[in-house]
Amino acid sequence: MANSMAEQLQQDMECEGLLECIHGLKQLDKDCFRVLVESEEALTIDEVADRVDRERSTAYRSIQRLLQSGFIQKEQINYEQGGYYHVYSPTDPDQVANDMQRMLNDWYAKMGQLIQEFEDKYDQADTDTEVPAQG
Repeated sequence: MANSMAEQLQQDMECEGLLECIHGLKQLDKDCFRVLVESEEALTIDEVADRVDRERSTAYRSIQRLLQSGFIQKEQINYEQGGYYHVYSPTDPDQVANDMQRMLNDWYAKMGQLIQEFEDKYDQADTDTEVPAQG
């Protein structure tokens, strides 16, 4: 992963890179997301873990990160005799894209504010250090 924004802008990035760039997700998270997207039906944690060849607890942590970022959704399935289990599926791509666009807009506004603060601070510092002309 690139260390600076300049390095990130110079990298070749695929759309899945947004998972890492915007949300800080890991390769396993991207693998789990891909498994859910490619599945024709919602999957349990055990099914995801099996498809990414990882322990259930490892897949669970990845699924939790995907849930928190809004990339997937969880549904509760109830057994007739009592009890339940959860299945996971991708969130609507339009909703995810809108959320990422909103986050990017917020970030852009914040960076603009910080740049203005930088300019104000160092423009003022430059003015304070100027020596008046001798006449």
